[in-house]
Amino acid sequence: MSTANLLATRLVDRFREAATSPDPDLATPALLIAQVGYPRLDLATYLNVLSDMGTAAASQLFARAGPIDALNHYLFTHQGFTGNTTHYEDPRNSFLNQVLERRTGIPITLAVVYIEVARRAGVRVDGVNFPAHFLLRFPFGPEEDHGGAVFVDPFNRGAVMSETDCRTLLRQHAGQAVSFEPGMLAPATKLQILVRMLSNLKRIYVGMRSFQTGLALTELLLAIEPSALAELRDRGLLAYHLSDFTTALRSLEAYLRFASRGEGAASEEDDRAEIWKHVKALRRRVASLN
Repeated sequence: MSTANLLATRLVDRFREAATSPDPDLATPALLIAQVGYPRLDLATYLNVLSDMGTAAASQLFARAGPIDALNHYLFTHQGFTGNTTHYEDPRNSFLNQVLERRTGIPITLAVVYIEVARRAGVRVDGVNFPAHFLLRFPFGPEEDHGGAVFVDPFNRGAVMSETDCRTLLRQHAGQAVSFEPGMLAPATKLQILVRMLSNLKRIYVGMRSFQTGLALTELLLAIEPSALAELRDRGLLAYHLSDFTTALRSLEAYLRFASRGEGAASEEDDRAEIWKHVKALRRRVASLN
């Protein structure tokens, strides 16, 4: 195994361990994701930054009207965090180290900063895997009681939102294509947050035709969702683009094997037929290399 592959394997293993740990810590797996773009990144440096911020935020809790006001004042007024509305698709917005350095990001990475600073200050804040716009949730009541929760938009300087505001936000982003359901406001799990971070980054890098980075992000997705059919397919297709025919063949064969166990829509059957064409071509190519 080459040094590069060995390092990649170590990163995947470390990420899987941190992501699946019962520890609520989001910062460590988020910073491991950032090592895909910044291999020399020192996790301890940024974890210390978050710890210092948590200590400073804790000192604000008794000086402000409540935890939301205190955290909003500290993060958005004192520290200057803001949503990046000008260059939303800049991949730096999705890397936690860069968000901490540049004080700007997209909703989910700003949410991770908020959650992790709050946790270090002794305040529980949950993420909300809301369609098209990640939100925060202060659980001032039973988990299933959305009426007792307060929702916050980390992209909009911590704007406080009611359930009605969330419904309006959904219409703004999705129109009539997606209907509001109360479950959309449930607390997001640690894995759901990490999957969304990875999926955002993967979409950006594949769109930039940076297939090597896209493949690395797909490997991290598969590390925590090993049976994700779309990721198996994408790993095969990305490896194909990179002329790694052995990995491409193995991944696409696995995709077809698992996908064939269920009956899908016509579009899924068309997709499998297209992948089967790739598999036949790859088998011929791999055989010629032996």
